Amino acid sequence: MKIGLTFTESRWENYPRWIKGNDDNIEIVELHWEKHDKDEVWDLVEDCDGIVLTGGVDMHPRFYENERLDFPNGDGQFNEVRDEFEMHVFETAMNFKLPVLAICRGLQLVNVALGGKLMQDLEEGGNKDHRRHGEVDGEHEIKLTDESLLAQIAGVSIGNVNSAHHQGISVLADELMASAYSPDNVIEAAEWRDKTDKPWLLCVQWHPERMRDKNHSPLSKNIRETFLHRVQINH
Repeated sequence: MKIGLTFTESRWENYPRWIKGNDDNIEIVELHWEKHDKDEVWDLVEDCDGIVLTGGVDMHPRFYENERLDFPNGDGQFNEVRDEFEMHVFETAMNFKLPVLAICRGLQLVNVALGGKLMQDLEEGGNKDHRRHGEVDGEHEIKLTDESLLAQIAGVSIGNVNSAHHQGISVLADELMASAYSPDNVIEAAEWRDKTDKPWLLCVQWHPERMRDKNHSPLSKNIRETFLHRVQINH
């Protein structure tokens, strides 16, 4: 099985280690904006059986129709080439009906690619601190939406997740539904609202690949296993 993994400059090594585990049948295909031209995306994605969109730098606000570039907890650094490259990866994956797992920035990118908008800083907007401090992720509870794909996968209605973001969804794309919320009402997961004839898609705001209890938590272990099962079917 070939799984396309978008490159990130933020703790990249955790993703292939988590996805691949000890399975020699899984090949990781690095999808890197500096190594691959946008024109190569179609062929690269066509050769994959599933796609993971990783975390990392804030998306450029122009992609969600916001002109403000200076906001709290942002460093003013953006990577528009990566933004465009990864939105193209997502759109191409949808064309080939590949299963997609979107993590942290990946959730935000999918929302923006489908026409949604982002809150530029959660704390500025009155929410709690969801950030990573030093080398330690935040942690908080989430409540899963009844009968959602995520709830079916996890088999729980409430759970604890790690947290390392300062932005979040402000306007959810019309095609998506929220499948988990934090106690302060930040959207923590999203999936297709109407799943008819749609490829498998799960977007989570936390980092399942580096949760402290990733080998046991249903919000990491079950997500990985279900994604790989969908990839195997696609293969």
